[in-house]
Amino acid sequence: MATSLRFAVILIAILILTFLTFPSATAIDGLEQIVTPSIPSTSPPPPQPQPLSPPTTSGNQELQDHSFFSHTALLPPILSHLGFHELAIAAPSLADSTASTAWTGPSTLFAPSDSSLRSCVSCSIPNLLREHLVPGLFTIDYLRKLAFGTKIETLSPGRCITVTAERSSKISNFSAAAGGADKVFIGGVEITHPDLFNNGLVVVHGLQGFVSPLSPYSCDVERMTSLSFPFHSDRMHQNQPLVQPVISIMRLMLRDAMLRLRNNGFSILALAMRVKYNDLIGLNNMTVFAIDDVSIFSGSHAYTGNVRFHIVPNHFLTFSDLEKLPLGTPLPTLERGQSLVITTAGGGGFSPAPLRINYVRVKIPDLMRNLKIVVHSLYLPFPHLHPMATAYDEILGGGHYGADQVVSDRTVNGVCDAMDGHGGCVEVPPPQVKTTVDIEDHHGL
Repeated sequence: MATSLRFAVILIAILILTFLTFPSATAIDGLEQIVTPSIPSTSPPPPQPQPLSPPTTSGNQELQDHSFFSHTALLPPILSHLGFHELAIAAPSLADSTASTAWTGPSTLFAPSDSSLRSCVSCSIPNLLREHLVPGLFTIDYLRKLAFGTKIETLSPGRCITVTAERSSKISNFSAAAGGADKVFIGGVEITHPDLFNNGLVVVHGLQGFVSPLSPYSCDVERMTSLSFPFHSDRMHQNQPLVQPVISIMRLMLRDAMLRLRNNGFSILALAMRVKYNDLIGLNNMTVFAIDDVSIFSGSHAYTGNVRFHIVPNHFLTFSDLEKLPLGTPLPTLERGQSLVITTAGGGGFSPAPLRINYVRVKIPDLMRNLKIVVHSLYLPFPHLHPMATAYDEILGGGHYGADQVVSDRTVNGVCDAMDGHGGCVEVPPPQVKTTVDIEDHHGL
């Protein structure tokens, strides 16, 4: 009896252990199946998502992204909607104009009707479009406040339209005081539909006709009334003060340049241009050689006291223009009596010798450019050269390679005085022999 009871207890214990063991194993197996997903051996692994790469653009496309036409891409549909279909068709030609692509700010269009444009068989509508388009926003109220005969330079370089106004005697004194009594004429053509469109970027006025093709002397009254017409260049000219008031596009270009320079690491130059604003506003155009803020604080402190020596007034010289200048060409600066000199000619890009001005290489050519101002970045500030030293170099050098040889020989005790961005030597010429005549404002901006 005791043996049977003992056997029964053992059997019950075995059954209990079996019951507790197998459900646990089943639960663990089920948990593993939940946590570890099963991947069929026949199916390939899921493809990994490829990182999105930015679309590649060509150099011309990148240039057009910053061009005048890209910022006014709405101009053709706007003109088509307003009924100026001829101008809308010609609008894409603005991307082909160097002057138009250099300006990316707001503009005002004085739009002639399609019928008036078709009446001029010999006229080039793309040229007329550029001559009817001016930088800046000129609403009808602003145009009425301009002095009689004010000239505004168009996006066709060196060509200006004339703004005049006529007050009607039939309008009441109250309306005249409000400024609504004036008829505004652009080049003798009345604005019959003012402020047709204004989105803060483009202003469109409708004209009764079209302004005749402008003369290259339209910005200079004295030359227009003179019997002899001297050579006039759109890119490099030095006009006398005008008799009639002129809307200086330079004011708009200066603001554009200062903003772009300040946003690109040239805040000191932008501040210097603001300080000398009154001296710069009267220029036709200018070429500026710049030193960035980092270089100035790293040792090029001399630039802050010689900004005027780094500005070539009334000359718009791109880097390609500079490369075409022969050895020894002087470049007058705002510093009276002081000029820059081409010490190594670029040879139009065909010579292996890099262009040097006052023995300094250009770091970033055409850093910033608009309708009136072009800026080139330098490795170092320009040193002042004595005229005799320049003539001596030209005699000994006799060409592109000779000038570089003279530069390489100019060391002080066998040590380079300065280093350019590529580790080359930029030797400082002999000390300048100062004249006995005191020059005003020779210390600073």
